[in-house]
Amino acid sequence: MTFSNVNYALPRALENAFYVYVSPIEARCMGKLQILLTNDDGIRSPGLWAAAASLSELGFVTVTAPREQSSGMGRSLPNTSDGIMREERVQVNGQEWSVFAVGGSPAQAVLHGVLEVLKFKPDLVVSGINYGENVASGVTISGTVGAALEAASLGIPSLAVSLETDSKYHLSYSKEVDFSVAAGFTKYFAQMLLQKKFPPDVDVLKVDVPWDATPETPWQLTRVSRQRYYEPLAPQRRSWNEPGLIGYRQAFNLEDEPPDTDVYVLHKKRWVSVSPLSLDITSRVDFNELNQLMRDR
Repeated sequence: MTFSNVNYALPRALENAFYVYVSPIEARCMGKLQILLTNDDGIRSPGLWAAAASLSELGFVTVTAPREQSSGMGRSLPNTSDGIMREERVQVNGQEWSVFAVGGSPAQAVLHGVLEVLKFKPDLVVSGINYGENVASGVTISGTVGAALEAASLGIPSLAVSLETDSKYHLSYSKEVDFSVAAGFTKYFAQMLLQKKFPPDVDVLKVDVPWDATPETPWQLTRVSRQRYYEPLAPQRRSWNEPGLIGYRQAFNLEDEPPDTDVYVLHKKRWVSVSPLSLDITSRVDFNELNQLMRDR
């Protein structure tokens, strides 16, 4: 499996290096930080390899990603997945990587990576770089975010990175999309997670990069917007007996959007949005008031 004309450059240290495959266990014994990388676009996504190239400057990168395009699978663990794993060698800009294509969802790719490939918890799990932003209430649909949440549930610091793109690129492997700036931010926040001790309730950093970002673009901590970012569309078909998928189109509104949300920061300010996510999805209400409301007759 070979990728060519990918829109990013490998780290300079690897440009002229003689390739010798080292296993994750051997790398761990050498004291290298261990990074597990996945995505939801599939093993052949240029966004995945842009992230791999940038993260290789920080530690030993093991790639376990879905064999097929798996966008929109959230944190699902389908029992219809076959779980078959194939080790493959990938040529990226003249360098060879040993990677693992998983017959399963992004979250399952994380589990297979931790339980069967590494057989230990890595120092960091990174999911991305995704074709298309993952913002607002639809983040629970995102396989990119779902994979990071699955890793976080295992107690592993996790990062989910997405690049804003036109919807026509969402299910593509288009070489028109330049991941180089997003790859730089992937490395930046990955290094932060590796070096700093975050509060217990920060389980995942969700990073969304504007399509026109530069390395100098500011970033801002954001809340996840409550609005519906994509509007669902009914299938176009003559009969329910015909195959039909629910479609979608962008339908967000900035008029009443608070200035500290991922949607506002990404679209209005054109800054990088960084949302700290928690596995605790309990409603943030006063339990005494809610309890009284529920018990009053």
